[in-house]
Amino acid sequence: MTQGYKEDLAYIHDVGFSAFSSESAPGLLAILRQKGIEKGLVVDLGCGSGIWAKALTQAGYDVLGIDLSDAMLDLAREKAAKAKFQNASLLRVKLPNCDAVTSIGECLNYQFDEHGLAELKDLFARIYETLRPGGLFIWDMAEPGYVRGANPQKTYSEGKDWAILLEKKEDKKRNKLTRKMTIFRKVGNLYRRSEEVHCVQLYKGSEIAKELRQIGFRVRIIRGYGELRFRKAHVGFIATKA
Repeated sequence: MTQGYKEDLAYIHDVGFSAFSSESAPGLLAILRQKGIEKGLVVDLGCGSGIWAKALTQAGYDVLGIDLSDAMLDLAREKAAKAKFQNASLLRVKLPNCDAVTSIGECLNYQFDEHGLAELKDLFARIYETLRPGGLFIWDMAEPGYVRGANPQKTYSEGKDWAILLEKKEDKKRNKLTRKMTIFRKVGNLYRRSEEVHCVQLYKGSEIAKELRQIGFRVRIIRGYGELRFRKAHVGFIATKA
């Protein structure tokens, strides 16, 4: 099992790249309410720094957030004090009976806990078993074609006390995406440097929807959460337990 989102990257992700989670929250809450889930337990797989968990608790839901990153969980506990959190594999955690399961921000693509389609299918089946009738599994994932062209994409981002160099490369034969990050965070008068490499397995949305339906879910493919629209090669699902 590979560790990801250590202290400095977790901090940078929270202060510099949290827009997706915060902008997703209104649309996600609307989906829950439209489906008649106005209270109860929501399990958030890959809860990160707790932005979505905080929105859920403020809306009156009980929350259990699951993440592999201790640094992310430290931030989440500060941000969403009413929620409960657990350090565990997203694929192997023992799930409690609940009203909804969410996984926001392509979490189930990540290979910190190495997996393939078979392991995802096992997870889908366990989620189906733990959801009450009418319960929801709402989540999104990255698809093949995430990186345009054959060459790696390089970007640079910075904030008042951090900077990050990112290189993205997609192996289009194996549907694998690699993100290489060089991270700088200001500590005192100096900058601390670290590196992380994240491996991501890409899946076709139509293939995943088929697997969900075979388990028993009613599935709707979506291209955004409310007013937030996904980028190219990014797809979401609303899977309802019959």
